[in-house]
Amino acid sequence: MAAKTTRCPSCGADAEGKFCRHCGASLGPRSCSSCHAPLAAGAKFCTQCGTPAGAGGGAGQSGPTAVPGDRKAWAVAAVVSAVLLVLVLAMVVRGSGGAPEAAGAVGAGGAVAPFAGGGGDGTPPDLSTMTPREQFDRLYNRIMRASESGDQATVTQFTPMAMMAYERLEIIDADARFHLATLKLHSGDVAGAAAIADTLLIEDPGHLFGYVIQGTVARWNKDDASLKKAYSNFLSHYDAEMKKGRPEYGDHERMMTDFQQAATSGP
Repeated sequence: MAAKTTRCPSCGADAEGKFCRHCGASLGPRSCSSCHAPLAAGAKFCTQCGTPAGAGGGAGQSGPTAVPGDRKAWAVAAVVSAVLLVLVLAMVVRGSGGAPEAAGAVGAGGAVAPFAGGGGDGTPPDLSTMTPREQFDRLYNRIMRASESGDQATVTQFTPMAMMAYERLEIIDADARFHLATLKLHSGDVAGAAAIADTLLIEDPGHLFGYVIQGTVARWNKDDASLKKAYSNFLSHYDAEMKKGRPEYGDHERMMTDFQQAATSGP
């Protein structure tokens, strides 16, 4: 005997059984959670007492309210995530006092090598106008300053937020990948940093940042063979890459110089 087919009161699709296979709405009879009067299919409110059909948690209500409720929960979670990020950025700005920031990069020996970054006139930025990239850079700078001063607690506190800001970037360039790899190294995710180097070099063959990351990972792993290879690749691409005038090379000039000197000296 064929199962009885009906129309889902929630999404309107043809359905059978107790629940709609398209949206999960209940196909059985429902009753008002307040006065227990029968509810017509697709009813939004009880015709007897006016209670919303999805109110309460009584039997027979799991279908139509489940999907909208889940959707609402996801929306709320997204909003809360964005609010938390803004709050953290407020803490970052407050902690920096609005002063020009000194960021950091991974040096030849795996340590943080500071370089100039940020700027401004001493006035904290308006967080509501910051782009995702500005948010990511602001968090990255704060983490690098903390790492330079040995403040591991701050590194641990802000790194997850910086990575969350990275996920919101509309454009991910080599500079952003390098910053993320640096964050991963400072948080102990050496394998994650190595994967970023591979991705960077696949998307932009010869980019010096890829070899810097690979070299730093090799030092971290005490892998002299891989370090020698990273140094060799860095030096073989150095002249051609520097002629391209990439702005990120200028932004990380000290790190580039340190790595070049280390590569020339050898492991």
